[in-house]
Amino acid sequence: MSTTSREGSLEAPTRHPLGQNDPGFYDESALMDELERVYDICHGCRRCVSLCNAFPTLFDLVDESETMEVDGVDKQDFWKVVDHCYLCDLCYLTKCPYVPPHEWNVDFPHLMLRAKAIGYKKGRAKFRDKLVSSTDTVGSFASIPIVANVVNAANRNEHTRALLESALGVHADARLPEYHSKTLSKRSRDHKPGEFEVVNTDKTTGKVAIFATCYGEYNEPQVAQDLLAVFEHNQIPTMIVRDTVCCGMPKLELGDLDAVEKLKDHNIPLLARLVDEGWDIISPVPSCTLQFKQELPLMFPEDADVSKVQQAFFDPFEYLALRHKAGLLNTDFAHSIGKISYHVACHQRVQRIGLKTRDILALIPDTEIDAIERCSGHDGTYAIKKEFHEVSMKIVRPVVNRVKKAEPDAYASDCPMAGHHISAGLADGSSTQHPISLLRQAYGI
Repeated sequence: MSTTSREGSLEAPTRHPLGQNDPGFYDESALMDELERVYDICHGCRRCVSLCNAFPTLFDLVDESETMEVDGVDKQDFWKVVDHCYLCDLCYLTKCPYVPPHEWNVDFPHLMLRAKAIGYKKGRAKFRDKLVSSTDTVGSFASIPIVANVVNAANRNEHTRALLESALGVHADARLPEYHSKTLSKRSRDHKPGEFEVVNTDKTTGKVAIFATCYGEYNEPQVAQDLLAVFEHNQIPTMIVRDTVCCGMPKLELGDLDAVEKLKDHNIPLLARLVDEGWDIISPVPSCTLQFKQELPLMFPEDADVSKVQQAFFDPFEYLALRHKAGLLNTDFAHSIGKISYHVACHQRVQRIGLKTRDILALIPDTEIDAIERCSGHDGTYAIKKEFHEVSMKIVRPVVNRVKKAEPDAYASDCPMAGHHISAGLADGSSTQHPISLLRQAYGI
């Protein structure tokens, strides 16, 4: 039998559990050895150089070292690569030929996550990073009546933004989300699921619970309302899940795995009970959907309720596509949208569901979709940080150029924050829209 290593793999990628409770997970010396091993493989390949700034940072460190190999790089500089990784997962699922089951077993994003977790335990996280990833705390305060007006005004004022940059390290030019005192919970307080006949398919129960997310609750409740309207227009009984907390993705990206577990312990029992009652679950933000579909199951592979929720969680357009396949989607559209530049969010791409948003929007008569499969560089928090904002604007530039060239009637992203980052890059006064909002417009509801 040959012992020669294979060059790449033709097999479908698989994912191993994160193993945060394994002995040695938080061993920094072992981490550095693994970083050196994987960095050396990446240095010899370099296929991922165009994805984000983690890889150019690594390759510059290697090329500028005395040996021009990874062994010439100071191990303390390994952290510079970690800091630029925002766990988009694209390297794992679209570029790397050495992911499991290949014998080299390269999982770059989860190696970065392990490093972030060790860094968090070592105190590398700044106060700013802990604050901006505490989305429930910030959102619940910033959405208080009067406070919301003050926060929004301050975020638009150049003088307060300059102060915020110097004091907290939030870049003065970074677009920050708006806060609403009339949150989604308040807007939907009296809503009850429509009394429609429940029609299931082989993969959907026909009843949907919306996990609104922090962003849908505090920052863009209208998107969640549009989602509710579209699903009920398709005669799907739909409800907003009450009393949830953050999905945990911001804390995951920070490396605060203990906080992720606490948030999981709050949300999963609520959602598992809904699944037991026959509800499917969706969320309007791809990162939050990915958290329940991938990251929590990989962190807690033995938790039966986590697995139960995983199986019942859907991207909204994935759900609509399944209903359409069964002949249950309402395709009676009142308006065309025209030409749409549609940015495919990274955390939606890595769900491995295909371009379901594009496919559903394409059903609208006289509507043309230009799908842009490239990272926006936002990540939720990366783009607002003083030290990374300019890099994030560089990453989004190819997306912005595609939108400019297309001269669309509308542009959209499944990730609201990515959409606003594209708007910031365009800097022409235009505004992004969520695809579900475009769908609602097409229905004329």
